[in-house]
Amino acid sequence: MKILILSRNKNLYSTRRIFDAGTKRGHQVRVVDYLRCYMNITSRKPTVYYGGESLGKADAVLPRIGASQTFYGTAVVRQFETMGCYCLNSSEAITASRDKLKSLQILAQAGINMPVTGYASHTMDIEGVIEKVGSVPLVMKLLQGTQGQGIVLAETRKAAESVMSAFRQLEADILVQEFIKESSGTDIRALVVGNRVVAAMRRIAPDGEFRSNVHRGGKAEHVKLNPEEEKMAVVAAQVLGLRVAGVDLMRSNRGPLVLEVNSSPGLQGIEASSGVDVAGEIIRFIENDYL
Repeated sequence: MKILILSRNKNLYSTRRIFDAGTKRGHQVRVVDYLRCYMNITSRKPTVYYGGESLGKADAVLPRIGASQTFYGTAVVRQFETMGCYCLNSSEAITASRDKLKSLQILAQAGINMPVTGYASHTMDIEGVIEKVGSVPLVMKLLQGTQGQGIVLAETRKAAESVMSAFRQLEADILVQEFIKESSGTDIRALVVGNRVVAAMRRIAPDGEFRSNVHRGGKAEHVKLNPEEEKMAVVAAQVLGLRVAGVDLMRSNRGPLVLEVNSSPGLQGIEASSGVDVAGEIIRFIENDYL
């Protein structure tokens, strides 16, 4: 198979692992910087160019689109879709997963349990949305934040009102979410490929920190999911239309809760902690799904 990996940097761990896994299984794999791609948008012969060269039709396209480049990155993916290429994650699914508010609304409509979440646009509605979410402390999340950035824990109602008011004055969109005390400082990343969870890890925040992201100094360890957690992770990915996804879960007194679904999950932490060849699982899935 001719496989294209859309990634800004061929030396990134996840990109390199997928490249090596595809090459090892005999495929022709190429890494392409999607920001250097340009497109000929026509109904007769839509084309994607890279360095002045037409990339032609690939058998499979693996998007590894960075959050800050979602708009252009998904435009490139959409162009490949127009050309009839098999794209592991579609442009529509990537876009939906990157819009935190929209993705939560889609998950809620599908009946997936999540922390109670509120959203408001006008500063006059701040008190109302905080009251609907529940008691403090509250987690305040910027819709545009990634890897634990743009997340604040407001420990008092006054602090929550101040934080939300400040963000709104900057015209920043913010979600207000209940704080799951019993799971403070830990969450679970489930790596979904197709219709199953192939690997999972528990992320543990460093002392004094409630965010468990590995990028922020958190630790990762292998964890075994129960059937309910596995099913929830798979359904969450499928509801958003993602064939490969990192689903973030939190264990609560009322069962597992979905926090977020990532369309370009990193592989380094989860491969190291679980011992699973996730990159190989992705390539094998493409082989079976493409055929």
